[in-house]
Amino acid sequence: MKLSDFNYILPEELIAQTPIKQRDASRLMVLDRETGEIEHKIFTDIIEYLNPNDCLVINDTKVIPARIYGKKEKTGGNMEFVLLKNKGQDVWEVLTRPGRKAIPGARFEFGDKLKAEVIEVIEDGNRLVKFEYDGIFENILDEIGLMPLPPYIKEKLEDKDRYQTVYANERGSAAAPTAGLHFTNELLEKIKEKGIKIAHVTLNVGLGTFRPVKVENINEHVMHSEYFHIEQDACDIINETKKNGGNIICVGTTSCRVLESLNLDEEGLIHPERRDTSIFIYPGYKFKLVDKLITNFHLPESTLLMLVSALAGRENILNAYETAVKEKYRFFSFGDAMFIK
Repeated sequence: MKLSDFNYILPEELIAQTPIKQRDASRLMVLDRETGEIEHKIFTDIIEYLNPNDCLVINDTKVIPARIYGKKEKTGGNMEFVLLKNKGQDVWEVLTRPGRKAIPGARFEFGDKLKAEVIEVIEDGNRLVKFEYDGIFENILDEIGLMPLPPYIKEKLEDKDRYQTVYANERGSAAAPTAGLHFTNELLEKIKEKGIKIAHVTLNVGLGTFRPVKVENINEHVMHSEYFHIEQDACDIINETKKNGGNIICVGTTSCRVLESLNLDEEGLIHPERRDTSIFIYPGYKFKLVDKLITNFHLPESTLLMLVSALAGRENILNAYETAVKEKYRFFSFGDAMFIK
């Protein structure tokens, strides 16, 4: 398939710049992937589409305030780091701006508590850097770091917590699993009370999720990798749901990518795993575990748009997006939601 097969026209004013006041008051488009029929709802209505014995799979990763600003030692030149992956022993993979200053051996200061030295330039032009600090690294980041908002969000985020899900727990992401931003603790409690099980997975979302596809033949696209883990309790819930004929409903493309990355044994069961995944899901893919998906509206020609097209059909998705534009839905990270059933 071609990259241009996944294009659509989006007026810039429909790109949500700030979160709405109440998380679960966003709009919800419900798309029937068999018929292409569309319903317009409010996100709290999602509970109507979840049944006892279904399983909701959520990504409990937590976004770190990964954008830090500092100065180059000696020259005082400005530098921006975005922390992408913790490599261990205080070494991180980072995105640097301007990159020309971040050559191996270059040293930078971020206030009086944090310093860094560039060790190596790696693929995609990212750097490996080693940090030196006084105190606890996570606390320093919380003090000086900013949320690494996507490039299409131009307005300042007043409340850091609004770029976290209410169930965020495992630190490590450079971007939020945004479909989960619509949930409140109250809504989750109502879902549990209805008899729907909730399984936690963790995938550390990288900035690669925003990188454009640069090849016209999408089969030639090289997908970025992200670390995930799933524990025994989540595997048990998912296996039991499948056994009992319930639906596996993923909250977000990140949860979906975790489940579809898992290995199934001879009985079709999943087991705990901890590793990187670079799975690329596009039309023609046969889903192993995921039945339904709660997601946001994605960028034109993005791998995420290709993923939802694989689940619901490209024509259904593009028609739904055209409808969303006409109905003035809010798009992308702080935007409205879609439920593919």
